[in-house]
Amino acid sequence: MHTATLPRPTPAWRWAALVLASLAMFGNYYAYDALNPVVDLLREQQGLDYREVGMLSTAYNIAALLVLLTGGWVIDRFGARRAIVAFAAVCVLAAAVTAAAPNFPTLLSGRFLLGLGAEPLIVAVTVVLARWFKGKELSFAFGLNLSISRLGSAATDWSPSFAAPLYSNWHDPLWLATGVMSAGLGAAVLYFALERRAEGRFDLGAAGETDRLDLRGLYRFSPSYWYIVALCVVFYSTVFPFRSFAIDYFQQAHGLSREAAGMLSSLLPVAAIVATPLFGLWVDRVGRRSLFMAIGSLAMLPLFLVVTYLPPGPAVPLPFSEVELPLTLFLAVLVFGGVFSLIPAVMWPAVAYIVEERRLGSAYALMTFCQQIGWAIVPLAVGTLNEHFLAGPENPAGYAPGMWFYTALSALGLVFAWKLWQAERGPGGHGLEYPGGARPPA
Repeated sequence: MHTATLPRPTPAWRWAALVLASLAMFGNYYAYDALNPVVDLLREQQGLDYREVGMLSTAYNIAALLVLLTGGWVIDRFGARRAIVAFAAVCVLAAAVTAAAPNFPTLLSGRFLLGLGAEPLIVAVTVVLARWFKGKELSFAFGLNLSISRLGSAATDWSPSFAAPLYSNWHDPLWLATGVMSAGLGAAVLYFALERRAEGRFDLGAAGETDRLDLRGLYRFSPSYWYIVALCVVFYSTVFPFRSFAIDYFQQAHGLSREAAGMLSSLLPVAAIVATPLFGLWVDRVGRRSLFMAIGSLAMLPLFLVVTYLPPGPAVPLPFSEVELPLTLFLAVLVFGGVFSLIPAVMWPAVAYIVEERRLGSAYALMTFCQQIGWAIVPLAVGTLNEHFLAGPENPAGYAPGMWFYTALSALGLVFAWKLWQAERGPGGHGLEYPGGARPPA
């Protein structure tokens, strides 16, 4: 029977597929961020220094770079439903290796293995959503998938509260992450069974091509594309490394408890869960995409210096929690969460207005490849700065050079966003400043 004679999947089947694929991503994000609340324990109990903590993040990024270079041949060869199960299983193995690690080299191996599994898992889920959702629903489906995924990051930050007894050592929280990722693998297996049952009943469409990194003809991309790539690199090279060190930083430099530091750090992904889809809808209505990227970059510029030098302010209760947070830190991280929502909501869709459709896969893969390079370097740089300036609870000022490094990256991002705004306001613009990406008739 030809698939053309079959009906499209019903809403119940589509949303079931979305939920199961997104739960696999929830586990993926939880496993990646599980190291953040145990940085101080790794330093105290395992004897790691900040440079070595940075290397754990870099190991993941190097693996991700290797995956991007090899392309999505596994997904193309064996199909997305098998790939989701296989890569989720790799993530479970990686989480277990990390949790059981007796030494630093094994920790590095676990994080490297996680990079090999987590990045292609993200690509496989993207292909899955493209099969089940079409037209206007696709953007909404991607938004929900991202929200559920980032909820995994927030749950990691909350774990010092709901799993406080585990934090007497660094192994047990990582075993919890292994359990969460195992549940994600279970969701991937259920998705496999769901798609297998749906194939004979519904027209799932053709599987989308996996994004590949095409290094040929890169000169044909416009300057606006490269400004967005540059902004992407410095933005994610600032946000994600900061999150890696944030809980430890709030503990050591500002004297917060692990529970309070985790709650404070969780404001970034929580804000993104709520605000990213709303910013996306807003920008689609009003345009001004390059202007909003510049506004977000400008808003981020002073935040690292605010948390470093301004008085912490009075303690205020966190809503729906018994935790109290210093007002200055609370407001700064809340604004940072808004920036973390605004820039990605505008930046990634903007590429589709600039690059022709047949080259979008290569454009997004190249953008992600460059992002991973920056993301690999910055944790090492910040960790080295923290070590060189003897950062710690006895010397909170030792964290300041690292915060200035983040500020310099933010300033660079503002330069690229401003250059993009200039380019898009000129005659060679691609319509980023207009609703729907189309210039009004003259």
